[in-house]
Amino acid sequence: MKQTKTAEPELTIEEKLRALYSLQLVDSEIDKIRTLRGELPLEVQDLEDEVEGLETRINNLKSEVTELEKSVASKNNEITNSQALIKKYEEQQNNVRNNREYDSLSKEIEFQTLEIELCNKKIREFTAQTAEKKEVMAEAVAALEERRRDLDGKKAELDDITRDTKKEEEQLDDRSTELQTRIEERLLTAYKRIRSNARNGLAVVSVQRDACGGCFNQIPPQRQLDIRSRKKIIVCEYCGRILVDDEIVNEK
Repeated sequence: MKQTKTAEPELTIEEKLRALYSLQLVDSEIDKIRTLRGELPLEVQDLEDEVEGLETRINNLKSEVTELEKSVASKNNEITNSQALIKKYEEQQNNVRNNREYDSLSKEIEFQTLEIELCNKKIREFTAQTAEKKEVMAEAVAALEERRRDLDGKKAELDDITRDTKKEEEQLDDRSTELQTRIEERLLTAYKRIRSNARNGLAVVSVQRDACGGCFNQIPPQRQLDIRSRKKIIVCEYCGRILVDDEIVNEK
């Protein structure tokens, strides 16, 4: 006869509270480790983005300088061609048969002379733009080297912290995952929501000196009795955190 799998018994309210508080302790330890890393991961990411941006800018400037240098070379070729035409036209002027041909050649020489002047003007503009872009590129290269040094330093710092805490964090993550499997989904969802809204990540707190251990507002005596009875999940009416009594806390 096929055996049916028996359902695991549902946790009592007291067991749920103990599981929640245990989870809170583990998650708080994970928070401490991540706080130790502080803003370093974000700083590393920002520096990586900045380095990538500078590299792109430098590559774009290199391309622009290359295009300007090609333009200068092209204008120099045009000048050479114009000079050759001027020489050709001047030689032809020596063999003209009438004034009309001479004047026509003179106009061609004048046009090529103007072309040379225009090319020289463009070359001066392109050369000035090239010098300006090279100056900007040199500043960008210097900034890139500085940012790379900063990035290497931050990565080394982050690696040191991560290496020192990696094993502990992995163990705590495994413990957190294991504890979460023991808590019903509805309660776990509420716990995570409270944690995400709490500045210090505390979703489960104890009653301390007749007050909520999260927001420090006073808790009425009757409500404290209800918390100690562990008959239902009770949250702070001011901050919404789940409340547990000192006995549960002192057991940890």
